[in-house]
Amino acid sequence: MWLYLAVLVGLYYLLRWYRERQMVSHLGDKYVFITGCDSGFGNLLARQLDVRGLKVLAACLTEQGAQQLRKQTSDRLETVLLDVTKTESIAAATQWVKERVGDRGLWGLVNNAGTFHPLCITEWLKTETWIHTLKVNLIGVTEVTLSMLPLVKKAQGRIVNVSSILGRVAFFGAAYSSSKHGVEAFSDVLRCELQHFGVKVSIVEPGYFRTGMTDVQKSSEAMKQVWKEVPAHIKDTYGQKFFDAYHDVMKQGLSSCSTNLNLVTDCMEHALTSVHPRTRYSAGWDAQFFFIPLSYLPTSLADYILTRSWPKPVQAV
Repeated sequence: MWLYLAVLVGLYYLLRWYRERQMVSHLGDKYVFITGCDSGFGNLLARQLDVRGLKVLAACLTEQGAQQLRKQTSDRLETVLLDVTKTESIAAATQWVKERVGDRGLWGLVNNAGTFHPLCITEWLKTETWIHTLKVNLIGVTEVTLSMLPLVKKAQGRIVNVSSILGRVAFFGAAYSSSKHGVEAFSDVLRCELQHFGVKVSIVEPGYFRTGMTDVQKSSEAMKQVWKEVPAHIKDTYGQKFFDAYHDVMKQGLSSCSTNLNLVTDCMEHALTSVHPRTRYSAGWDAQFFFIPLSYLPTSLADYILTRSWPKPVQAV
């Protein structure tokens, strides 16, 4: 019995390997719009797709980021400024894209722009931090997608939404994790609704990677600033020793982030160029071999594994 099961599993993965190796033809004629190209995953993906010969339309938040990207790429790549939290900016970028793709439509939309709030306990976060995180990571994704959707439908193209492994397993970073859980849900619904239009929707779930959002020094300073502003009555329930220990745990976690961003951008590229893209891509060894298996464990056991190294508040019962 086990032999038959092993053979079936082997055949399944062999078939999947064969299907996923089939690439879309005429990639040089296809336009891809990417948000958040100033740095990190978006910047690397823009350069990567440019090398592949695709027509890359890269959205950057700053002119400085746009200029640096243009210096590193071919004349095919074009940039536009985009703030995903502003409706008028999204509308202007959509019109800009429409003028370039014409009747061909937009083959690929990659919602990569994102932000990460300071690493801290949920009770320490200000309401405005929650609002900003959700506006960038979730509302921005939905508004950009809906604005660009007619162009993607015209090309029967692809939508690639960048979530996070914290969109699967949430145990810290409440606002960020909530936004990424929202991206997962939005993408799942969109995939079901757009299947009859020939549009494929993929989710990329990176593990821990070294980008601007996970810079150790900046994150450390942001944590200290948040703690400084925590109301006294809340701060008293945790204590300074708790913060110092929690700060060290978070710094240690950030220090272990992978520097190989290609593990993520290769997933994005495959979702855009494969005839049969996956619905979900788990990017990074930690995502594939720790967090995904962990998500299938009983919740109480997973909670223990994830938080066993955390300190206890001074007023813990």
